[in-house]
Amino acid sequence: MSLNTSSSVFLDSVPSNTNRFQVNIINESHDNSAAVSDNTDPPHYEETSFGDEVQNRLRISFRPGNQECYDNFLQNGETTRTDTSFHAYDSHTNTYYLQTFGHNTMDAVPKIEYYRNTGSVSGPKVNRPSLLEIHEQLAKNVTVAPGSADRVANGDGMSSDEQAENKEEEDTSGVVKFGWVKGVLVRCMLNIWGVMLFIRLSWIVGEAGIGLGVLIILLSTMVTSITGLSTSAIATNGFVRGGGAYYLISRSLGPEFGGSIGLIFAFANAVAVAMYVVGFAETVVDLLKESDSMMVDPTNDIRIIGSITVVILLGISVAGMEWEAKAQVILLIILLIAIANFFIGTVIPSNNEKQSRGFFNYQASIFAENFGPSFTKGEGFFSVFAIFFPAATGILAGANISGDLEDPQDAIPRGTMLAIFITTVAYLGVAICVASCVVRDATGSMNDTITSGINCNGSAACGLGYDFSRCQHEPCQYGLMNNFQVMSMVSGFGPLITAGIFSATLSSALASLVSAPKVFQALCKDNIFKGLQFFAKGYGRNNEPLRGYFLTFVIAMAFILIAELNVIAPIISNFFLASYALINFSCFHASYAKSPGWRPAYGIYNMWVSLFGAVLCCAVMFVINWWAAVITYVIELFLYIYVTYKKPDVNWGSSTQALSYVSALDNALELTTVEDHVKNFRPQCIVLTGAPMTRPALLDITHAFTKNSGLCICCEVFVGPRKLCVKEMNTGMAKKQAWLIKNKVKAFYAAVAADCFRDGVRSLLQASGLGRMKPNTLVIGYKKTWRKAPLTEIENYVGIIHDAFDFEIGVVIVRISQGFDISQVLQVQDELEKLERERLALEATIKDNDCEGASGGIRGLFKKAGKLNISKPTPKKDSSINSIQSMHVGEFNQKLVEASAQFKKKQGKGTIDVWWLFDDGGLTLLIPYILTLRKKWKDCKLRIYVGGKINRIEEEKIAMASLLSKFRIKFADIHIIGDINIKPNKESWKVFEEMTEPYRLHESCKDLPTAEKLKRESPWKITDTELEAVKEKSYRQVRLNELLQEHSRAANLIVLSLPVARKGSISDLLYMTWLEILTKNLPPVLLVRGNHKNVLTFYS
Repeated sequence: MSLNTSSSVFLDSVPSNTNRFQVNIINESHDNSAAVSDNTDPPHYEETSFGDEVQNRLRISFRPGNQECYDNFLQNGETTRTDTSFHAYDSHTNTYYLQTFGHNTMDAVPKIEYYRNTGSVSGPKVNRPSLLEIHEQLAKNVTVAPGSADRVANGDGMSSDEQAENKEEEDTSGVVKFGWVKGVLVRCMLNIWGVMLFIRLSWIVGEAGIGLGVLIILLSTMVTSITGLSTSAIATNGFVRGGGAYYLISRSLGPEFGGSIGLIFAFANAVAVAMYVVGFAETVVDLLKESDSMMVDPTNDIRIIGSITVVILLGISVAGMEWEAKAQVILLIILLIAIANFFIGTVIPSNNEKQSRGFFNYQASIFAENFGPSFTKGEGFFSVFAIFFPAATGILAGANISGDLEDPQDAIPRGTMLAIFITTVAYLGVAICVASCVVRDATGSMNDTITSGINCNGSAACGLGYDFSRCQHEPCQYGLMNNFQVMSMVSGFGPLITAGIFSATLSSALASLVSAPKVFQALCKDNIFKGLQFFAKGYGRNNEPLRGYFLTFVIAMAFILIAELNVIAPIISNFFLASYALINFSCFHASYAKSPGWRPAYGIYNMWVSLFGAVLCCAVMFVINWWAAVITYVIELFLYIYVTYKKPDVNWGSSTQALSYVSALDNALELTTVEDHVKNFRPQCIVLTGAPMTRPALLDITHAFTKNSGLCICCEVFVGPRKLCVKEMNTGMAKKQAWLIKNKVKAFYAAVAADCFRDGVRSLLQASGLGRMKPNTLVIGYKKTWRKAPLTEIENYVGIIHDAFDFEIGVVIVRISQGFDISQVLQVQDELEKLERERLALEATIKDNDCEGASGGIRGLFKKAGKLNISKPTPKKDSSINSIQSMHVGEFNQKLVEASAQFKKKQGKGTIDVWWLFDDGGLTLLIPYILTLRKKWKDCKLRIYVGGKINRIEEEKIAMASLLSKFRIKFADIHIIGDINIKPNKESWKVFEEMTEPYRLHESCKDLPTAEKLKRESPWKITDTELEAVKEKSYRQVRLNELLQEHSRAANLIVLSLPVARKGSISDLLYMTWLEILTKNLPPVLLVRGNHKNVLTFYS
């Protein structure tokens, strides 16, 4: 049954109570058409007719109502019956075409399953019908299980592999996932509210004053807020997997930036665990000192308490994310109570002891006195800012567990930005309140009250009855500037502040202990650093990185035992800042690249603000510690270079790729505005290699003079039925381009499907390239088998040369003794590789059976296999023919293999002989000169051969030397050949005559009617008239071969002017005979003919 694409539209009148699907029989007579045209109903759907052989057509009309249940559908869009074949008139059974909202078509409605990646954790991927399936004619007599086709067409079906994946995902349905509050908000607040809030914030506001203190907090918040906006934009531009900052950066900027920052970010989190635990341990040791309960000494006590603490935290983390989340909530509650306890304490009336320590409740005079800065010796705005800024970090705590969030795209922006806002308000509130209640310096002595009649220094404390003036001359222990426990003093219940300090340090340590393994696991899964693949494995329903937990534990324990973190702390802060800078730059870069794929759902961002944030983060790195910033940049640069050198096999659609495309497009467009200049000429070649791997020598010699300087396009023409050719062409495009990349060939691959080879090449010559980057030279291999080839192949071959000259494109014909095509060798290699894979599979099966405790018979078979000398194959460096060298000579032509690799080798000392016989604009001279610049050819000297008069050899030699020196082309020698036009010797001419004999018409020895008949029957043959007319040219080709044998037999390469066959005058077979006799029995030869436009100049 064939598909009729009739465009007729038929309307019918259907009662409103009919079903949505109705099939009517339509008579396509004029009467029926007229009747239909009178219908006043508005058109609904276009009718599609099936079956050209029938006069009546099925019409499927659609109206509101209930949809009937149809079970029998075909996956390729054609109806069938489960018991018999479908008849065109059968409209009363439940056998229908595939339905997509009523259309009898295979087209599928848009569904999310079509856009998922393979192996997606959010659901199975379903393949939509291919364009080929929709576009081609429907297949016949295909039956499927009832109802299956409908599910496939509408995206409900899946392959067996996908069903297996889906089953696995269903098995993991019990994984713990967090919402935006518990997953992001809580974590970010706990990580931002560090020990700095309770210990150092009072000192910061004492040094900088309320004004600059608020500015420091707001400046820090500006950095984190911009980073938060950039994070939100990136996180909402597609599905976010686990890996946090590493995942966001790597998917935006690529593996080079992502891999380098991911490693140091994971390390920074691991060391941060030690920092926070040591901070907790120091607080505990201070309490032990007050109660005189020291275990050993302060340093060792810190190590002991820190080690115990990190073991407990590891236990909580390993127990699972759910337990860790519960612990975080408890710690947050304690922290909130501690903060509330401070604010309550500020309004509780102060007693004499607290007043002597500088706390007087809210006083306008204290606020006014503390508003301005009062930096002590060695301190300044930036030094104080550097101390405070780490307190504002921690905004990525939620993003770092992105893989454990229910909806990362919603949770990360909402939780992160709200956490930044809440914590900033808290910092500002605490800073302003403490600076409004406590003076900068206090003695702590209740005897320092002011007696009547005594003048004091006029400070706020003086006005409140205390004289702390001696603090100007000697150190004091209390006040904002001196006492780090100011918040404990001010609070309503001091021990709650201590509990807050414990909560802040332990929560930050716990968040870092979870973040580091999660980020590290994501990095290892991507296999950017090959040696870290061991840590990619996850365990349990949540895919917990247990190996990463223990690695983080080891790193944290190492730094806890060192117990000296003052040196490492600035580097860790800079590591975090480097991550923030790259996140901001990622957002800017993605926006600047203008990729259509950059569509963040979170629209509150600006590319220039993100760039400003990146610059600001870099500046803050140097403000905090310049040498730590330098170390950070050096480490990141080293890792970036390493990843770039290793070139991991990943493709994440990064903005770097998008910007590369935009830059290339802009440069190509800009290049079109510049006229070509002879100084910038370079060979831009179309190489007729077919599949690149089948003619490596032809590609190698072309690549030698185009690499890093000109365009090189490897072209293949598929000849045959269009449908088969297009399918074969499309399936092989990516594979062949990948082969070029793998073998480090800087070339493109292009293919066309055509009715004949010449038409395909003609299309390539006209349409290849882009703007100014269009081919100007055609490179083809010499047709070694032309004498055995069909006439049409010879006509196509010579016709290609004529077409190139018609399009003003230069031609290079390359000939080597063994020919270029090694496809048979590759077939042998494929067969051997297939056998090797089968052997390895058998060996693996035997090993599996052995591991499962198979019987002794199986073991015996395995031992026998070992006696057969089964060994693992040596891994191939690439897919080139070099890997075949160890095969038996009888399996393929060893000389062909060696010849195909000859241009891969270093040529050594030798010569490139240039026979510049005809001036073609200089291409014959330029190509060998470029070759001498290459590493493999640099030891070869140029020898120039030109024709001349016997009586003017010296003068012409001097003239040619002068010309070459003006062209600045170095040469070893110049030879003037004065005897080119003499007749060749008889033996050589006899060879030529024997070569042409099978193709001659010999019409001169026939009568006129017979001669005319022969010409009509064999117009392709060489006539006596033609042969006589070009006899001198034939002499020249034969004579040139004699001269080449005499002078250039030992050359590494011969570059020779290509003779041009005048169209209509030289037959194809005669021209091929010229090329054969000219290049016979010689080293590799390049026959070159430019387009007779200058490619060399001696003007500056």
